[in-house]
Amino acid sequence: MVEKQHKVWFSKALKNWHLVENNRKMPWKGIKDPYKIWLSEIILQQTRVDQGWAYYEKFIQAYPTIQDLAKAKDEKVFKLWEGLGYYNRCRNLLHTAREITNHSKGIFPNTYEELLSLKGIGPYTAAAIASFAFNLPYAVVDGNVFRVLARFHGISTPTDTKEGVAIFNTLANQSLAKKQPGLYNQAIMDFGATVCTPSNPDCVACNLSSKCVAFNVNKVNQLPVKLKRITKKKRHFDFFCFNLNGTWMLQQRGEGDVWNGLFQFYVLEQDRMPVFSDSYLDTVLKHQFGLSQKQWKLIGGDKLPKLYKQVLTHQTIEARFICIQLSKMPKMLQNALWVKPKQLSKYAFPKIINDFLVTFHHGSALE
Repeated sequence: MVEKQHKVWFSKALKNWHLVENNRKMPWKGIKDPYKIWLSEIILQQTRVDQGWAYYEKFIQAYPTIQDLAKAKDEKVFKLWEGLGYYNRCRNLLHTAREITNHSKGIFPNTYEELLSLKGIGPYTAAAIASFAFNLPYAVVDGNVFRVLARFHGISTPTDTKEGVAIFNTLANQSLAKKQPGLYNQAIMDFGATVCTPSNPDCVACNLSSKCVAFNVNKVNQLPVKLKRITKKKRHFDFFCFNLNGTWMLQQRGEGDVWNGLFQFYVLEQDRMPVFSDSYLDTVLKHQFGLSQKQWKLIGGDKLPKLYKQVLTHQTIEARFICIQLSKMPKMLQNALWVKPKQLSKYAFPKIINDFLVTFHHGSALE
């Protein structure tokens, strides 16, 4: 049980650090507009601040109000989001923007419970908007907060257990400065990001170290505790880049898998990456598409295709891009999307495909 006096000292010391020493600048800090706060929080989910900063500014420039975002075409928003990953965030962003615009005249709800009911907004984001925009007393609890609280109070209960979540949520809200919840929340997030970092924390300069349990018992590197380890699944994709009469075939990914709604070349997923050979290509093109050897040609000669890799939270994807010149339209691709090289930039692709396109300058092999 954490003593009340300890929590009060912690809260005051943290606020003092924020007001005197915190020089972390971000374009959304200090604003009260719930739309901009919400936008920044959604962008920063699973994204580093230095990467999200540029995306935030691009979105604000393109869609300065929630009504502007609600009116935007899906494909334009996805294209602007391209490179951030976790595309469900983008889908939820559009859904919520339209819901607020169509049902609430573009006015953001101003209670924690109403915020939490919106698609794509969980307890952390709801607390951030509630405290920053409306000065409501709800504590944000994320990885930074878990780490600061676990170290300062010496809590070894795993953060990824039901008991741990309850303990840290309770402690976070008890430590919250009720009259200045936004200031406190910003302080603890910035402190965790700049001082009490996951590795190599700056304990020497830390103004909390005198009462930090982990520091004083030499357990800084042991806290917080997390039980579960993410097991990454490995997937192997062969993308067949089909060209017919100067156009390239694209398809849109469906629901239920990674990159939902993004565009790609025709993909063949394998349990393991097959050996690249003429016989492999013959087999795939004959059995999948009914093409004889005379009806296709490998672009780029016999050169082995480069292996690309994209690491996601729960899976690692390895991919090759095999460019094929067709002399006839395969029956199964007659209703596919065929686009000219200059049109490729209009479509939102997964990062691994963009990496391929950039390598070929939007395709010297694709033009």
